[in-house]
Amino acid sequence: MSRIGINRNKARLGELLGIRARLVLLALVVVGPLMAERIRSLEVNRSRQIAAAAEDFAGLARHSASAQSEVFASVEAVLKSSAYIYTTAAQVNRSCAIMRASLRGDMPWIRSLTVAGKDGTAQCSTWSDAVEHGLNFADRSYFQEALATGEFVVSDYLFSRMTNQPTVMAAYLAPGINASDDAVVLAAVNLGWMSKIMNNLGGRPGVSAVLVDRTGMVLSAPSDQAAEIGKPMPDLALLKLIATQRLNSVRQSGSLSFTAEDGAQRSVSFAALAGTGAELIVSIDETVMSATANHEIRTAYLQLGLVCLFVLLGALVAAERLIIKPIQMLQSMAQRYGHGDWSVRATRNRLPAEFVPLARALYRMATKLRGRERELRASNQQLTVLASIDMLSGLANRRGFQNRLDFEWLKAEQSGDAVALLMIDVDHFKLFNDTYGHPEGDACLARIGEALAALANETSGFAGRYGGEEFCLLLPGSDAARAMRVGEKVRIAISGMSIPHMTSAHRQVTVSVGVASAAPAALQRPMDLVEAADAALYAAKHRGRNAVVEHGFIRAYGTLTSLAG
Repeated sequence: MSRIGINRNKARLGELLGIRARLVLLALVVVGPLMAERIRSLEVNRSRQIAAAAEDFAGLARHSASAQSEVFASVEAVLKSSAYIYTTAAQVNRSCAIMRASLRGDMPWIRSLTVAGKDGTAQCSTWSDAVEHGLNFADRSYFQEALATGEFVVSDYLFSRMTNQPTVMAAYLAPGINASDDAVVLAAVNLGWMSKIMNNLGGRPGVSAVLVDRTGMVLSAPSDQAAEIGKPMPDLALLKLIATQRLNSVRQSGSLSFTAEDGAQRSVSFAALAGTGAELIVSIDETVMSATANHEIRTAYLQLGLVCLFVLLGALVAAERLIIKPIQMLQSMAQRYGHGDWSVRATRNRLPAEFVPLARALYRMATKLRGRERELRASNQQLTVLASIDMLSGLANRRGFQNRLDFEWLKAEQSGDAVALLMIDVDHFKLFNDTYGHPEGDACLARIGEALAALANETSGFAGRYGGEEFCLLLPGSDAARAMRVGEKVRIAISGMSIPHMTSAHRQVTVSVGVASAAPAALQRPMDLVEAADAALYAAKHRGRNAVVEHGFIRAYGTLTSLAG
């Protein structure tokens, strides 16, 4: 097959794919919103289920943490009461017996009460083995803190030396009659009640609940997860995520989402037990909880694909001639309008009736665009003129002057004639503004502009406002002598206007004029002429103002230099 044939087949394939792409879009526009709404509702229901479950378990976690906090509050009350009883009963030498008898039987969360002396040795305990074995607490940080501060102290979670079971120790100072008689009352908190509280969090698919210490060791769990007690929690990285979450919040509880090591998406609620460094963590496996909703969503996606395919096949058969070709015809019209061909028309018998109003609207738009194009051209011409005019003086602005200077310079290069330039500055104009105000200053500049415009007409020159109080007068085809005469006319005309200027030595508005004249062959660029005239203007000001000074050009050693006369 020839290369030309291959290229034609490629072009046809591109056109076919383009049409199909448009029809796919049409199919999606027709059926997509309905199916997408169904999928969206399923997604929303799934999210609501997960959110409701997360909120439910977060509430249970907060409730469990609150219940545990209440337990520690009751432990504090028991310790303070026991310390008072122990100290009071010491006077009758029955402190140990009275304290042991005072322990209430309806507080299962207290495993034992122990009194240790300042040296840490157990002196009295509701658990007899503690005294018999000479249990010593001196090396425990919570014992040392209670002895030093006299405050209620709760330890971190630890494992008991006697039973090797997880527990929490609470301590409170029982002051004696003398400092040497001080003792510390200690309570071993039974963690079994925590598992009972957490049973509300167990027995649900995809949900795990554990109480862990700061190292991630599982201290308590619901009965169906009791095998995890005493082992590190499965995902220790979760502790870092919780710590980071807590750094950004003052709350001791919260929730977050993360991806576990097995790839499952999990929602986690956590609550800290104040003063213990422990965390109650409830984790929800979203994949397990949303399995039914995920199945429905997958079914909806499959249905969406089948419906779109069916609609696409129907569109390929019925819509190509009724939609694609008319659109291509209108596209061709728009492209020809874009290239300035305003005569193109759509043949009505080749367009379906539904596209005829669009073709008419396109033609009306083209007609308006043609009219607006004419208006824009006229507006651009006006803006070009306005951009070169100084609105205050009515003369050309700096941009307009520069354009005229470049034009006259090119003419002079061709003809060999000289070009003269007068730079005109109003003397002491800042003092004029300070004395009479800026409105009067603007009026003064406007009158000077009128005078310069009249002189420009008289001398066949071109006047402009160079900036601020500085004006210029361009004299094509003029030598230095004529330029000096015109400069003197300018000085006399401005002085003759008799505009009062009380802060000037001449008591009226005057101008200083710098004159420069040269042929383009003697200079490299038009700005050299401007700089020469400006230098002459500086010399006129230096001579006392209200003066006309010429800038003379001389040649020395083959190099052009300039001197202000």
